[in-house]
Amino acid sequence: MRDTRVWKAAWPLLLCAASAGETFACVRMSDSNREKHMGKVTIEHIHVTTEKPFAEVTAALEARMGKFDPAVYEQLRSGADTEAVRARIEAMAGPSGFMLFRTSDHGALLRLAGQTRKAVQYLLGNPLFAVRMTQHDIRAGLYAPLRVLVYEDEGGKTCVEYDRPSSLFGQFGNAGVTEVATMLDRKLEQLVAEAIR
Repeated sequence: MRDTRVWKAAWPLLLCAASAGETFACVRMSDSNREKHMGKVTIEHIHVTTEKPFAEVTAALEARMGKFDPAVYEQLRSGADTEAVRARIEAMAGPSGFMLFRTSDHGALLRLAGQTRKAVQYLLGNPLFAVRMTQHDIRAGLYAPLRVLVYEDEGGKTCVEYDRPSSLFGQFGNAGVTEVATMLDRKLEQLVAEAIR
Protein backbone atom coordinates (compact mmCIF):
# COMPACT_ATOMS: atom_id res chain seq x y z
CA MET A 1 0.00 0.00 0.00
CA ARG A 2 1.35 3.42 -0.89
CA ASP A 3 0.26 6.71 0.62
CA THR A 4 1.57 10.16 -0.22
CA ARG A 5 0.90 13.05 2.10
CA VAL A 6 1.75 16.70 1.80
CA TRP A 7 3.41 18.46 4.71
CA LYS A 8 4.04 22.20 4.90
CA ALA A 9 6.79 23.79 6.94
CA ALA A 10 7.33 27.46 7.73
CA TRP A 11 10.72 28.70 8.87
CA PRO A 12 10.95 30.70 12.14
CA LEU A 13 11.56 34.44 12.10
CA LEU A 14 14.10 34.48 14.93
CA LEU A 15 17.43 32.64 14.66
CA CYS A 16 19.18 31.82 17.94
CA ALA A 17 22.39 30.03 18.93
CA ALA A 18 22.67 28.28 22.27
CA SER A 19 25.21 26.35 24.31
CA ALA A 20 24.70 24.27 27.47
CA GLY A 21 21.07 25.33 27.59
CA GLU A 22 21.82 29.07 27.59
CA THR A 23 21.01 31.36 24.68
CA PHE A 24 23.91 33.58 23.73
CA ALA A 25 22.96 35.03 20.35
CA CYS A 26 19.67 35.85 18.67
CA VAL A 27 19.21 37.58 15.35
CA ARG A 28 15.87 38.67 13.95
CA MET A 29 15.95 38.45 10.18
CA SER A 30 14.92 41.58 8.30
CA ASP A 31 11.91 41.41 6.02
CA SER A 32 14.15 41.35 2.93
CA ASN A 33 16.24 38.45 4.26
CA ARG A 34 13.12 36.64 5.41
CA GLU A 35 11.59 36.86 1.93
CA LYS A 36 14.83 35.62 0.39
CA HIS A 37 15.50 32.71 2.78
CA MET A 38 12.18 31.78 4.34
CA GLY A 39 8.90 30.46 3.16
CA LYS A 40 6.56 27.50 2.98
CA VAL A 41 7.71 24.30 1.37
CA THR A 42 5.39 21.53 0.19
CA ILE A 43 6.83 18.08 0.93
CA GLU A 44 5.58 14.84 -0.63
CA HIS A 45 5.68 12.18 2.06
CA ILE A 46 5.83 8.53 0.96
CA HIS A 47 4.35 5.75 3.11
CA VAL A 48 4.68 2.11 2.00
CA THR A 49 3.27 -0.88 3.90
CA THR A 50 4.20 -4.55 3.51
CA GLU A 51 3.43 -7.89 5.12
CA LYS A 52 7.15 -8.74 4.98
CA PRO A 53 8.55 -8.93 8.55
CA PHE A 54 10.41 -5.92 9.94
CA ALA A 55 13.72 -7.79 10.36
CA GLU A 56 13.64 -9.00 6.75
CA VAL A 57 12.89 -5.53 5.39
CA THR A 58 15.69 -3.89 7.40
CA ALA A 59 18.14 -6.66 6.43
CA ALA A 60 17.23 -6.29 2.74
CA LEU A 61 17.56 -2.51 2.93
CA GLU A 62 20.96 -2.70 4.61
CA ALA A 63 22.21 -5.35 2.14
CA ARG A 64 21.63 -2.90 -0.73
CA MET A 65 23.65 -0.08 0.85
CA GLY A 66 27.35 0.33 1.37
CA LYS A 67 28.81 1.95 4.50
CA PHE A 68 30.16 5.49 4.57
CA ASP A 69 33.60 6.02 6.11
CA PRO A 70 33.91 9.61 7.44
CA ALA A 71 37.71 9.41 7.18
CA VAL A 72 37.32 10.81 3.65
CA TYR A 73 36.45 14.22 5.14
CA GLU A 74 39.84 14.40 6.84
CA GLN A 75 41.58 13.23 3.67
CA LEU A 76 39.94 16.07 1.73
CA ARG A 77 40.71 18.64 4.43
CA SER A 78 44.37 17.56 4.52
CA GLY A 79 44.76 17.99 0.76
CA ALA A 80 44.66 14.37 -0.44
CA ASP A 81 44.34 13.72 -4.15
CA THR A 82 40.68 14.43 -4.94
CA GLU A 83 40.41 11.74 -7.61
CA ALA A 84 41.75 9.12 -5.19
CA VAL A 85 39.20 10.21 -2.59
CA ARG A 86 36.44 10.20 -5.21
CA ALA A 87 37.38 6.60 -6.13
CA ARG A 88 37.31 5.64 -2.45
CA ILE A 89 33.82 7.16 -2.04
CA GLU A 90 32.59 5.40 -5.19
CA ALA A 91 33.76 2.08 -3.71
CA MET A 92 31.68 2.67 -0.56
CA ALA A 93 28.36 2.62 -2.42
CA GLY A 94 26.20 -0.48 -2.35
CA PRO A 95 24.21 -1.97 -5.26
CA SER A 96 21.58 0.77 -4.82
CA GLY A 97 24.14 3.54 -5.25
CA PHE A 98 23.55 4.55 -1.63
CA MET A 99 25.60 4.12 1.49
CA LEU A 100 24.56 4.07 5.13
CA PHE A 101 25.79 6.97 7.25
CA ARG A 102 24.14 5.84 10.49
CA THR A 103 21.04 4.40 12.08
CA SER A 104 18.93 5.60 15.00
CA ASP A 105 17.03 2.87 16.84
CA HIS A 106 13.87 4.72 17.84
CA GLY A 107 12.28 1.44 18.91
CA ALA A 108 14.98 0.94 21.56
CA LEU A 109 14.61 4.56 22.70
CA LEU A 110 10.90 4.03 23.28
CA ARG A 111 11.78 1.66 26.12
CA LEU A 112 12.48 4.87 28.07
CA ALA A 113 8.75 5.59 27.70
CA GLY A 114 7.79 2.05 28.68
CA GLN A 115 6.98 1.00 25.11
CA THR A 116 8.26 -1.87 23.02
CA ARG A 117 8.41 -1.04 19.31
CA LYS A 118 10.46 -1.87 16.24
CA ALA A 119 11.56 1.33 14.51
CA VAL A 120 14.86 2.30 12.89
CA GLN A 121 15.71 5.53 11.09
CA TYR A 122 18.33 5.29 8.35
CA LEU A 123 20.53 8.21 7.32
CA LEU A 124 21.55 7.28 3.78
CA GLY A 125 22.88 8.86 0.65
CA ASN A 126 26.01 9.26 -1.41
CA PRO A 127 28.41 12.21 -1.03
CA LEU A 128 29.00 12.18 -4.78
CA PHE A 129 25.27 12.71 -5.37
CA ALA A 130 25.27 15.44 -2.70
CA VAL A 131 28.15 17.38 -4.22
CA ARG A 132 26.41 17.33 -7.61
CA MET A 133 23.70 19.40 -5.89
CA THR A 134 25.66 21.49 -3.38
CA GLN A 135 28.00 22.73 -6.12
CA HIS A 136 24.93 24.54 -7.50
CA ASP A 137 23.31 25.53 -4.18
CA ILE A 138 24.97 24.84 -0.82
CA ARG A 139 21.55 24.84 0.89
CA ALA A 140 20.91 21.42 -0.65
CA GLY A 141 23.20 20.17 2.14
CA LEU A 142 20.26 20.62 4.53
CA TYR A 143 18.64 17.47 3.11
CA ALA A 144 21.67 15.37 2.16
CA PRO A 145 21.95 12.64 3.39
CA LEU A 146 18.34 11.48 3.19
CA ARG A 147 16.25 9.90 5.97
CA VAL A 148 14.16 6.73 5.79
CA LEU A 149 12.14 5.33 8.69
CA VAL A 150 11.24 1.63 8.89
CA TYR A 151 8.86 0.57 11.66
CA GLU A 152 6.32 -2.04 12.62
CA ASP A 153 2.80 -0.67 13.08
CA GLU A 154 0.24 -1.72 15.67
CA GLY A 155 -1.14 -4.35 13.29
CA GLY A 156 2.25 -6.01 12.81
CA LYS A 157 2.80 -4.68 9.29
CA THR A 158 6.13 -3.17 8.29
CA CYS A 159 6.02 0.44 7.15
CA VAL A 160 8.64 2.44 5.27
CA GLU A 161 8.40 6.24 5.19
CA TYR A 162 10.45 9.00 3.62
CA ASP A 163 10.08 12.41 2.02
CA ARG A 164 10.39 12.40 -1.77
CA PRO A 165 13.81 13.96 -2.51
CA SER A 166 12.61 16.13 -5.40
CA SER A 167 10.02 17.73 -3.09
CA LEU A 168 12.77 18.57 -0.57
CA PHE A 169 15.37 19.83 -3.03
CA GLY A 170 12.91 21.40 -5.48
CA GLN A 171 12.45 24.43 -3.22
CA PHE A 172 15.83 25.76 -4.34
CA GLY A 173 14.64 26.30 -7.91
CA ASN A 174 17.93 25.19 -9.44
CA ALA A 175 17.88 22.92 -12.50
CA GLY A 176 21.19 21.27 -11.55
CA VAL A 177 19.86 20.39 -8.09
CA THR A 178 16.47 19.27 -9.40
CA GLU A 179 18.04 16.92 -11.95
CA VAL A 180 19.94 15.04 -9.23
CA ALA A 181 16.93 15.09 -6.87
CA THR A 182 14.75 13.48 -9.55
CA MET A 183 17.37 10.74 -9.96
CA LEU A 184 17.30 10.27 -6.16
CA ASP A 185 13.51 9.84 -6.34
CA ARG A 186 13.96 6.88 -8.68
CA LYS A 187 16.86 5.34 -6.75
CA LEU A 188 15.12 5.61 -3.37
CA GLU A 189 11.85 4.24 -4.74
CA GLN A 190 13.74 1.29 -6.25
CA LEU A 191 15.66 0.67 -3.02
CA VAL A 192 12.45 0.51 -0.99
CA ALA A 193 10.67 -1.63 -3.58
CA GLU A 194 13.52 -4.16 -3.53
CA ALA A 195 13.65 -4.19 0.28
CA ILE A 196 9.93 -4.97 0.67
CA ARG A 197 9.77 -7.51 -2.21
